[in-house]
Amino acid sequence: MSTTLAIALAGMAVIALCGMLGRRRPSGDLADWTVGGRNFGAATVWFLQAGEIFTAFTFLGLVGLVFTGGVAALYVVPYLAVGYILLFFVGPRIWRLGKERGYLTQGDFLADRYGSRALGAVSAVFALLFLFPYLQLQITGLGLVLELVTGDAASGAVSMAAGTALVVVFVLWAGVRGVVATAYLKDAVTLLVIGALAVAVPVHYAGGVGRVFERLAAERPELLTLQVDGAGPVWFFSSALVSVLGFGLMGLPFLWNSVLSAGSARALRRNYAFLPLFTVVVAFPMVIGFTAVLVLSEDTEPNGSLLTLVREMLPEPLVGVVAVAALIASMVPAASMAIGVSTLVARNVVPARSLRAQFWTNHATVVAACLAALLLALLRPDLLANLILLTYAGLVQITPAIALALWRRRPVHPWVVLAGMTAGVAVTLALSAVYGAAIADVNAGLYGLAANLAVVGAGALVQRASGRT
Repeated sequence: MSTTLAIALAGMAVIALCGMLGRRRPSGDLADWTVGGRNFGAATVWFLQAGEIFTAFTFLGLVGLVFTGGVAALYVVPYLAVGYILLFFVGPRIWRLGKERGYLTQGDFLADRYGSRALGAVSAVFALLFLFPYLQLQITGLGLVLELVTGDAASGAVSMAAGTALVVVFVLWAGVRGVVATAYLKDAVTLLVIGALAVAVPVHYAGGVGRVFERLAAERPELLTLQVDGAGPVWFFSSALVSVLGFGLMGLPFLWNSVLSAGSARALRRNYAFLPLFTVVVAFPMVIGFTAVLVLSEDTEPNGSLLTLVREMLPEPLVGVVAVAALIASMVPAASMAIGVSTLVARNVVPARSLRAQFWTNHATVVAACLAALLLALLRPDLLANLILLTYAGLVQITPAIALALWRRRPVHPWVVLAGMTAGVAVTLALSAVYGAAIADVNAGLYGLAANLAVVGAGALVQRASGRT
């Protein structure tokens, strides 16, 4: 066994152990398991929310997106910053409603605000459908890391299986408290490693960050403008808009865990005031991606660009440390998503006659969801950036329902909202299946959202004309 592989496997074990230590005894209370008693302080919630930025996409997919699309990858920075501005207003409102009404999931919110369990159930099914690619992205990242740092494809499959199993174990035992315990470690390790690499990689390969951009301006100037085929201005702005709405209006189900677990609305507002500044560090992987453009051949696997550079630059022990950072950037978000998926199923999709049955349905779903994501990652790997864009394109279809219900109960009839949501999902799935993530450079989610809003608007007009509520 190589030194790199040994360090990486040991790191995975330490991550799981940290998660296990998040809870000293098992809990039979789904609310405590999911949102930690709704009493986390501002610092704890900060680590949960900041950790939502650093995923396998940030560590691997974003570098790959720069490698293929240049500055178009910068869409991530404004969408996160603007999304946090929206969350400054939306997050505290949802927290107050959740505390008053006992929400644990996005589906709980929609079912209660529209007075329709059917809407809560169908929206949960749609959320599960589009969250799975994001969960698969994290599992795929686990395999890609060890496959690239060891040069052995078999080790990638082993890494995916072992990492998934460890995530399941600590999530079942500790729930959101396990995610909190690992989030502290994750944020520290990933920030330290990606920050160091953003300096060391350009210095080693090009003589510094400034030199990287001087060479790009001379050798690949097209990558410094929004003119690359398939990643031009239209793609940039449409992808940013879909992502802003999906993120800022709480379209992603796992975002509800950190919001509902906060101890106060004030803690959320304080964090959202400063988190836009924190998104600047997302630019670090982009510097590495631009360096990769100058160094690696065009047929290099884009998502493996960072690890390929690292493997050729650093000694094995340090490569192992980088691998651990990439692994934790996959494992912790995967744990948070597993909680989001399982609670949606237990609370909104599968009716349970008792709290105990609900709790065990939740735990069974954690195992099933992670296993399904593992199988998809093994059998249907995909470009990481496309996976995350598919997630946002689908989940943005839920945001009109959330936005309408924030300030008023039952603003329109639930069947109107359900019809619009279904139309948006159908259009998004159909276009994505035929044309991919974008059509004429426009994100597929925008076409779906247009259909969604058109149906909701027409239904609201008919409702008003008929005088029905």
